[in-house]
Amino acid sequence: MEQLLDRIKQHFTESIQTKINTADSIIQIIAEAGEEMVQALLEGNKILSCGNGGSACDALHFSSEMLNRFKQERPGLPAIALTADVATLTSIANDYHYSDVFAKQVRAIGQAGDILLAISTSGRSLNILNAIKAAHDKNMIVIALTGNDGGKVIDYLGERDIEIRVPATETARIQETHLLIIHCMCDIIDFRLFGQGDELT
Repeated sequence: MEQLLDRIKQHFTESIQTKINTADSIIQIIAEAGEEMVQALLEGNKILSCGNGGSACDALHFSSEMLNRFKQERPGLPAIALTADVATLTSIANDYHYSDVFAKQVRAIGQAGDILLAISTSGRSLNILNAIKAAHDKNMIVIALTGNDGGKVIDYLGERDIEIRVPATETARIQETHLLIIHCMCDIIDFRLFGQGDELT
């Protein structure tokens, strides 16, 4: 049992340390990304999110916080997780290729002024890279959550895009920090659009 307790404590310590190591380098970038989202929403646009595996869950988490609420009572905000529709995902993967599962959705429902929140711990997922290209074709801004060295995502981003990179190599630590970043962006959106409000307990 003592060995298990030590392992659990190590996970907590590593997660906390990753967030501490990351904070100073990305706080300004998170604020800029949050402001881009706020501006898009003010202009009547929406936010599309995508990712694979744990990052797919992060994409869903973000859209649920937008559509429902984060901390305070407010109107729902327009966001779509491209990972949510199993029928669409499997039909595209079956009829075309898994690398197209997000790009085809972006081309179908993305509009100029929308934002694509592209989440990839490695920055090398082909379906994420293709989604970024599709977003650019639709004149959308891309906000990319990455890790480690940014992978190939950095080669696909344009001048208007924003990369928020977690300087860590372990996938679990990157994903944990991505979730914190998502919560920060949700908070920025709520604060800028609706003020402090009454926080839920």
